[in-house]
Amino acid sequence: MEIAAFSVVEYLVAPRAYWKGYLKLSLVSCPIALYPATSEREKISFHQLNKNTGHRIKYRKVDADTGDEVESTDIIKGYQVGKGEYLELDPEELEAIAIESKRTIEIDEFVPRKEIDELYLNSPYYIVPDGEVGQQAFAVIREAIRQEGMVAIGKVVFTSREHIIALEARGKGLLGVTLRYPYEVRKEDEYFDGITDEKIPKDMLDLATHIVGTKKARFEPERFQDQYEDALKGLLKKKQSGQKIEAPREREPSKVVNLMEALRRSVETERGGGERRKPAPRTGDHRAPKKAGRSSARAKKAG
Repeated sequence: MEIAAFSVVEYLVAPRAYWKGYLKLSLVSCPIALYPATSEREKISFHQLNKNTGHRIKYRKVDADTGDEVESTDIIKGYQVGKGEYLELDPEELEAIAIESKRTIEIDEFVPRKEIDELYLNSPYYIVPDGEVGQQAFAVIREAIRQEGMVAIGKVVFTSREHIIALEARGKGLLGVTLRYPYEVRKEDEYFDGITDEKIPKDMLDLATHIVGTKKARFEPERFQDQYEDALKGLLKKKQSGQKIEAPREREPSKVVNLMEALRRSVETERGGGERRKPAPRTGDHRAPKKAGRSSARAKKAG
């Protein structure tokens, strides 16, 4: 039986370029390096152990028929054309595919950012000049993209695949986001067609809109908290100190008679929470000043 074990060793590794090549705008080009803009290295990671021995679990690649272990040098890619039938491809044959964008991101066109559907956004990368030689050319391309106020579209090859990449100026560098191809994006109709057209009563919509209004805020990602990660750290500390681990009791959801009642209760809850949080006044909210006025009047009368 296998269980997961917490790895207490942390490694600090300097950022390493994910891809190096050239950025090209017409006849202007410069050497660049791409770095992943996101990372999950800080998250707690686990190893798999044999519960009986405490030893690490290793995975081996074996021949599906003979069960013999296969060396990495003897493994090639195969495309299935029938049951048990494959077209075998050697690495050299895959390398023979001639793609111009293999070492160069050539800007093909500029498009408005708002025209790129979020469904097509994939992975973000920071793009910086690679070395001192192309610093000026990089700056010229970056500022040209910035002044246009649009997104540059090009192609890049990594992980043995060609990707569309959108480039936009970000500070002193560029942000590149790979885009999905149309065949990778599922059609929404396949999921939304079954949703019925509901006639929403005005009073229900007003209550729901009010709840949304009480929850308005600015996008501040530094306020986001990974509660599961925090709880996991607490669990590991308890385990390490020998404390007993007990599952928390699940709270039963409150019973609500109908949708209208749920909306009314939600409004009451948000009002109570709003007083404790004291959010900043919202534009167009005339009720906040009135409440302040009544409070001032009561204060004067009390004095």
